[in-house]
Order: sequence, then structure tokens, then C-alpha cells
Amino acid sequence: MSRIRPPAVAGTFYPDEPERLRAEVRAFLSHPARISSPPPKAVIVPHAGYIYSGPVAGTAYAQLVPLRGQVRRVVLLGPAHRVPVRGLAAPTATHFRTPLGDVPVNQAAVVALAERLPQVVIRDDAHAWEHSLEVQLPFLQEVLEDFELVPLVVGDATYEEVREVLDAFWDDPETLIVISSDLSHYHDYATARAMDSATSKAIESLRPEALDYDDACGRIPVGGALLAARARGLRAETLDLRNSGDTAGPRDQVVGYGAYVIH
Repeated sequence: MSRIRPPAVAGTFYPDEPERLRAEVRAFLSHPARISSPPPKAVIVPHAGYIYSGPVAGTAYAQLVPLRGQVRRVVLLGPAHRVPVRGLAAPTATHFRTPLGDVPVNQAAVVALAERLPQVVIRDDAHAWEHSLEVQLPFLQEVLEDFELVPLVVGDATYEEVREVLDAFWDDPETLIVISSDLSHYHDYATARAMDSATSKAIESLRPEALDYDDACGRIPVGGALLAARARGLRAETLDLRNSGDTAGPRDQVVGYGAYVIH
């Protein structure tokens, strides 16, 4: 029996009308800052309303076009904004719905994680209103063909706990890792640019220990991904680095957005 997690922020963070949503996502994908090579194993993308962070997210998702038809599973991690969580929360939902259709959840993988790793818990309440995962789905639906989702909301966890989860999937060639994270929050434009530049350097050097609490709201899933990448001798690139003052907002209090690939 299907259990649908309905969209919580359609019509607010992104359009709720399918054709308008599809057109908007395609527009974001059509002007990447540059194309990275080879195609990434993981991406780090922002999760604000599309008017603010969509152009930056599109730069990362454009890198996935060569993986269309190859990626069959997406492990999607984002920070908890609504509900306190200890560890990483997985849902009982069989599908996540967006205006573009339903994305199936790989429930076998979810159950296996929860049985094997104590930091993975089943918490539907953590997913009910969480936007950090939801806003990524229309991009993935547009870029990839059929894929299954392993959605995890990350709360109070360590980098190592996240890495342990990612290690279960990382070496599968049909799996893509997507980390959802904005950068600094509510500083003036100049301060945010300096902070976000330092965060980008930490990501590029695969040094999660250099990330502070205020540097990224998805610091913990980002840190886990950097540990996993460092253990495998991979590299990270910054593709785009802007903030809401560059895209659609004033510059007195901005939110930072970065697009990164790991390969």
C-alpha cells in the first residue's frame, strides 16, 4: 500500500503548477556557471526558495545531465529545520510527491539502514514539513530519469555518523549523493561573502573540521560527505557562490548559497 509524503512547500518555495515549475527548473539548468568533468559522485546544493537559490542550485544540477539513465538511486540528506532529531531520520513513506509526480522511496535501503545503524531512526514527523529535501526533488525529476530516493533528515549527529551512512552507498556506481545546505545566514553582504568564501575553501580542501556552526545550516551532512570523499581521495570544486543579495533580495541581511561537486 502506498504511503505518500505530500509536498509541503509547493506554492511557496517553488511553483505548484507543473508546467510553470518545469519551465522554471529548465531555465535554472540552462545557464550553469561552468561544466565540471568528470560527472560528480556527489553535489552540495542550496535549499532556499527558488527565486533566491534556484540559479545556484541549477549550476550543480546541470552537471548531472551526463548521468541521466545511469543514476538509479539518490541518497538525499538535508538538515532538520522543523523538528528536533537525534541522528538521521528516515520516513515510512513509499513515495515523495511534487507537482511533477511521485518519486519512489527505496524502502528496502531505508529499513536496512535503520536495522544496521543506530543513528538512523524512523521519524515521519521530521519529514512532514521539511523543505531542505523537498526543494531538491523537482531538479532531480527533471535531470534524471527513473530513480529511487533514500531521504534522510539530519539532526543532532556527528560527521562520522553521517559518513557511516554514506559509506553504505558511496561505492555503488548507480547511486548519487545529494547534500542540501545553505551557507551563512543573515549577515550583511560583505560579511557573508567573506564567510562563504572561507566555507568554500574548507569544502574544496575536504576539511570539515574547519566548518563552524554558523558557516552552513547543513554543516553536519556536508561534513560527513567531505569525510567520505577524503577517505577515497576525491576532490571538491566550487561551481557557483552567491547570496540572496545577488539573486533576489536586499543586501543588509543575506543568506549564502553555494554549488559544489565532488568527484
